[in-house]
Order: sequence, then structure tokens, then C-alpha cells
Amino acid sequence: MAEQQPQQGKRSNSRVIAWCMAGVVGMFAFGFALVPLYDVFCEITGINGKTGGRYETGVSNQVDENRTVTVQFLASNGPGMSWEFRPVQRSVKVHPGEAVTVNFYAANPTDHAMVGQAVPSLSPSEGTLYFHKTECFCFNQQPLDAGESVEMPLVFIVDPELPEHITKLTLSYTLYDQDPQARGSGSARAGATTTNNNG
Repeated sequence: MAEQQPQQGKRSNSRVIAWCMAGVVGMFAFGFALVPLYDVFCEITGINGKTGGRYETGVSNQVDENRTVTVQFLASNGPGMSWEFRPVQRSVKVHPGEAVTVNFYAANPTDHAMVGQAVPSLSPSEGTLYFHKTECFCFNQQPLDAGESVEMPLVFIVDPELPEHITKLTLSYTLYDQDPQARGSGSARAGATTTNNNG
């Protein structure tokens, strides 16, 4: 009888440990599931500077020539990314409703081929619902051979419905190394936010 009680205690402890381990695994799984859900929520609402996917014009927008909005461009590299990456133009003044084309420059100074992915963010976040991309290098990954450089186009439209008090938008891109080994150092976290982001 005395031996039976410790045996039951051990089994009970094993069950508790098993339940705890299952709980930990479940929490990790739930945490990973939250990332795409959060991205979808941000795309819909414009929170955190995230905007929707490719803009399909359908019909031509009416250009508001009586109004001018300044759009600034910023570029930076994510952890471990060694490319030169910058906007060709630092800012442009646009009329809401007009399609505008600008370019970003990227160069791979390394001695090996690499693949980059740009992650956009727009501020103020209130403007994200009114900033539409019809073409953007951020829609796809960008491969560059060793020493190769490229100018990457962005075509966008500022919606005429942009609130009157917003006179300036700042579009930022962060470039991440999409090499599978580099993803473990931080680029994969951003990679999850890149697909069809509008910025």
C-alpha cells in the first residue's frame, strides 16, 4: 500500500507535466497564428502603417489639381542586409488622383547572389486607406547577382478622398535578406508582412 501511493503520485506528476508541455506548445502555435491574423487586420484597418494590396484602377480617377500632397520616401536595411538601398527621389508633390511613378535604387555589393524583399510602412497611418499602389517592387522578391544594381519602379495614386488635414505622407521601406539562412536572424519576421502590402 505504501509503495502504491508513490507510484500514483509519479503518474499524477507525469500527467501534470504532460498537460503543461501541451499548454506551452499550444501557446506557441497560437502566437504564430496571431501573426497572419494581425497582418490581415492591419491591412484592412491601416493600423501600423500597413495598407492593402495591389490597387486595381478600373476607371480613371479624377485628378484634383487644386490640391497638392507631399509624399516623402525613406529606405533602410533590415538586420544582416548589406545592399545599398535608397529612393532615387526623396520626395514628390502630387495632385490627388494622378498616377505617379518614382524609382528606388538597390545594389548588391557582395560577391554572391542575394534575394531581397521590401516591407512598406506609411505614416500617418490614417493615410494608408488613401494610398494606392498599381505597381510596386515590394509585391515580389528582388534577386540580384553579385555586383548587380537595379532601379525598381513604384506607381501610386493618392486618393482624392484623402482627408484635407493630411498634407504630407511618408512612405518607408525596409529591405530584408530573403536567403533562407538569413531568415533565422530576423528577416523572416518581416517577411511574413510582405505579401501584398501596399506602400
